[in-house]
Amino acid sequence: MKNNLKLVVMENCLEFGKKVDFHLQKKYQKSMILPISNSRFSNGEGKITIDGSIRDQDLYILSDVGNYDISYSMQGREHFMSPDEHFQDIKRVISAASGYASKITVVMPLLYQSRQHKRKGRESLDCAIALQELERLGVDHIVTFDCHDPNVSNAVPLLPFESFYPTNAILSTLLEKENENLENLFVVSPDFGAMERAKYYAEMLGCNVGAFYKRRDLTKVVNGKNPILEHTYLGDSVEGKDVLVVDDMIASGSSMIEVGEELKKRGARNVYLVASFALLTDGIEPFVEAYQRGVFDKLYSTNLSYVPETIKKEDWYEDVDCSKQLSEIIETLHEKRPMTPLFDVQEEILKKTLGGRK
Repeated sequence: MKNNLKLVVMENCLEFGKKVDFHLQKKYQKSMILPISNSRFSNGEGKITIDGSIRDQDLYILSDVGNYDISYSMQGREHFMSPDEHFQDIKRVISAASGYASKITVVMPLLYQSRQHKRKGRESLDCAIALQELERLGVDHIVTFDCHDPNVSNAVPLLPFESFYPTNAILSTLLEKENENLENLFVVSPDFGAMERAKYYAEMLGCNVGAFYKRRDLTKVVNGKNPILEHTYLGDSVEGKDVLVVDDMIASGSSMIEVGEELKKRGARNVYLVASFALLTDGIEPFVEAYQRGVFDKLYSTNLSYVPETIKKEDWYEDVDCSKQLSEIIETLHEKRPMTPLFDVQEEILKKTLGGRK
């Protein structure tokens, strides 16, 4: 049977895309990457051309909309791309492929505008609108990771929407790296919004879970949010335990650092911060300072979205490679096999926990 799988890797995730392609080559014996040309006029308007045949191809478009290190010249000045511009380039590829490819799947590990998933008052509903736009453009499938709120898929009820978790890759790396340090595991959610995710990790590890409640000042808005007044812990004692603080993404990181401080005050032995996406929008200085003070022991995050090399070299940062997982997802979708084995990873994780390593 002739293989018709093609992978379009956007400029914003070339390194990760090549790793995914490396794993796919083990199955299909050749590169799946389809070359494209991305050109721009001097005023910033863009154009994408697909440099190869896509007729009757099963096309997967891989894009990291969170990459803030891609720039182009506009009006003679260097301009760094925003998530809005990365999303626009995805639509350009779709429009170039429409009518030719047999199937189009958009793979956004970091879902575009995922934090703007519900409306409060007169504000925009960006994530839902973006998903509906992809549907109208003829996209057949959407794949993402650790979606901020998977219920946003209700905006496109007839469009297949898959949100995978990098739990297996993260926990496997953590259990391997911290093999000698982990004794009495405990999972904590930094707020109620991340509780379902924390419960998932706790179930994978077979341990208990706790949570912090963020009391906010509702009379003020700073950087689009009500500032946090205090963190109140709800749960069993963490004294002498190795605690995993789990969230989908770390933006500025101030909340995670404050949670780490509270856990250390309560006698936690080791504190490991875990996030699918480490955005670190305020830079690394707060984490460097917190690490030096012993607030946390390690930050585990993935290569699903851009992280600068300067951060990857820090002693407190551990980069988790998820390229093999994504290659397995693409292969499974392409060959129309059941997806269940990709979601059910608990047995594999439990074999690596303390009980399985005795």
